[in-house]
Amino acid sequence: MADNNSRIYPLDKIRNIGIIAHIDAGKTTTSERILYYTGKTYKIGDIDEGTTVMDWMDQERERGITIVSAATTTFWRDCRINLIDTPGHVDFTAEVERSLRVLDGAVTVLDAEEGVQSQSETVWRQADKYRVPRICFINKMDKIGADFEKTVKSIETKLAANPVIMAYPIGSEQDFKGVYDLLNRKSIIWTGEELGAKFEVSDEIPIGMEEKIKEFRQKLVEKIAETDDTLLEEYLNGQEITVDELKNALRKAVVGYKLVPIYSGSSLRNKGVQPLLDAVVDYLPSPMDLKEVKGVNPKTGAQEIRKLVPEESICAFAFKVQIDPHVGKLTYVRVYSGKITSGSYIYNSTKDLRERIGRLLIMHANQREEIKEAYAGEIIAVVGLKDTVTGDTLCDEGKPIILEKISFPEPVISLAIEPKTKSDQEKLGYALKRLMEEDPTFRVKTNHETAQTIISGIGELQLEIMVDRMKREFSVLANVGAPQVAYKETIALKAEGEGKYIRQTGGRGQYGHCLLRLEPLGRGEGYQFVNAIKGGAIPAEFITSVEKGVKETLERGVLLGYPMVDIKVTLYDGSYHDVDSSDIAFKIAGSQAFQAASKKANLVLLEPIMKVEITTPEEFMGDVIGDISSKRAQIMGTEERGNARIILALVPLAELSGYATTLRSMSQGRATYYMEPSHYEEVPKNIIEAMLAKSTFTGRISTI
Repeated sequence: MADNNSRIYPLDKIRNIGIIAHIDAGKTTTSERILYYTGKTYKIGDIDEGTTVMDWMDQERERGITIVSAATTTFWRDCRINLIDTPGHVDFTAEVERSLRVLDGAVTVLDAEEGVQSQSETVWRQADKYRVPRICFINKMDKIGADFEKTVKSIETKLAANPVIMAYPIGSEQDFKGVYDLLNRKSIIWTGEELGAKFEVSDEIPIGMEEKIKEFRQKLVEKIAETDDTLLEEYLNGQEITVDELKNALRKAVVGYKLVPIYSGSSLRNKGVQPLLDAVVDYLPSPMDLKEVKGVNPKTGAQEIRKLVPEESICAFAFKVQIDPHVGKLTYVRVYSGKITSGSYIYNSTKDLRERIGRLLIMHANQREEIKEAYAGEIIAVVGLKDTVTGDTLCDEGKPIILEKISFPEPVISLAIEPKTKSDQEKLGYALKRLMEEDPTFRVKTNHETAQTIISGIGELQLEIMVDRMKREFSVLANVGAPQVAYKETIALKAEGEGKYIRQTGGRGQYGHCLLRLEPLGRGEGYQFVNAIKGGAIPAEFITSVEKGVKETLERGVLLGYPMVDIKVTLYDGSYHDVDSSDIAFKIAGSQAFQAASKKANLVLLEPIMKVEITTPEEFMGDVIGDISSKRAQIMGTEERGNARIILALVPLAELSGYATTLRSMSQGRATYYMEPSHYEEVPKNIIEAMLAKSTFTGRISTI
């Protein structure tokens, strides 16, 4: 048995898991129960009272939501569990993305009444992308309208998963009292008020459930047997398969993404969490199950493989940066292979530089424990890394490797921000730089024409929290403008343009001349610059100047001042002067040629389209659909969920300003909505014309 105080844990006794779900499904409550039952905390944290361990930021406790993913280490049945509780709100989707990138397994929490919701689908897709094996926990079985079997059905249809029921609920709503363990044929009933730490296990099947239990036990054995040829043969021959054989086959099937075990319970009522913990240990993979990690050699481009063992050379991945008021910059790192020692040097292969490791910490939310060494399979925080950011690989300089980076969604909303006083000016720059390091979806740029600082992100809530954090953590007081939609510009046709910059002012003049060809690219393909100059028409040193001019114009935009995307720019001809040509002249010529070509290329404006899910009582459904249709919405369909109706639609973000208030007043406060970025689409001509008439962003500033 591994000793809890021992630093080196056998690899097969480590579980790196995350808790992922839609907002309000009960992730943090489930995490708090896990900490309590594993003995990590002696009292259960409560979201409503603001006493949770995992939601430790002031803003999280005030709002009752998770904003940053919190990491902690705990122990259950000889296993060391590194647990990450992730946010459910779409504005903080980057936290989920980067956590899944380094986890070996995940627990998806679903609301028994709501079933699979929009963000559940999003996090499920994110987990699919990184091939993370999962277990589902159907929470809130005590809630009015809880429907276990309907939720399991929605896992099958909406998530295209293959669920296998492990813990069937005994009772539901106010009668929910426990679960029936189908594999071990045991009833587990929670009794008394010991916060769920005590329960009774018996061999009896609850009265009236005999047929159902028999049917689901049969389905369970059948589904597991189908994943293993030997077991399938035994099953078809009518032989009894042992529990151990079923467990081993199920573990392989979960690690191989073939099955998703389903558990049920109520975290708030302290029921069902212990069987879930057993499942984490029994079925989710350890680093040993995953065997290796693949990357590329930055010097040769060849594939590199690292076995996930301490004996290999070092390979670690930085997945999160956090500014800590006590120790400064913390870099969260997943150690894949080898071991890291405090005080040593490590090579950042992404940036091609050496970094010094100051201190190594095991995190417990915002509490920390210092250690001297970290080994393969561990998730730790490092103090002292100056230049390492999210997505960087740390390794042995003699054996470089770069692991796959993390892709983050583009910002869709922005606002202007300005410091209140001169002393806030310097602090603002520092605070924004630090917050950008922490959150890769948070962007900052300066509008040179208005000299305003513009901050951009995934949603209004994210920007609101950032401004609040500037005030609290960095003591920066600022005024902010009204949120603006992050439009983008692009072209629809192929076109060519010429740029000629000639100045003669006595003495040395200026001469730059170039011809550019512009072509539209597919959505999301970004920007490409191709140098097609032949015969030295433009000397090599001026080609980068032309590109600089193009890039600056791309950022400024041509139609309405929004950044331009999805364009291929080819520099195909030009001329120069032996004496008068200069970098600045070619930069200006590049900008002129780009503007000239883009004006001929049918400029179009792109706007962010949001996927919206509105939950409303039936009597308001007609009004809600009528209102959302007037907002240029494309209705994708409607669903029934208990007494509520769900409307799914794609709506331009520009039309959703103040929608929460509109919806509340239309439904007597009973309808709610959720939205997440979907894609960019062309803005209709009549709306572009109206925007051109109004022209330029006024940047109304309001004090906060």
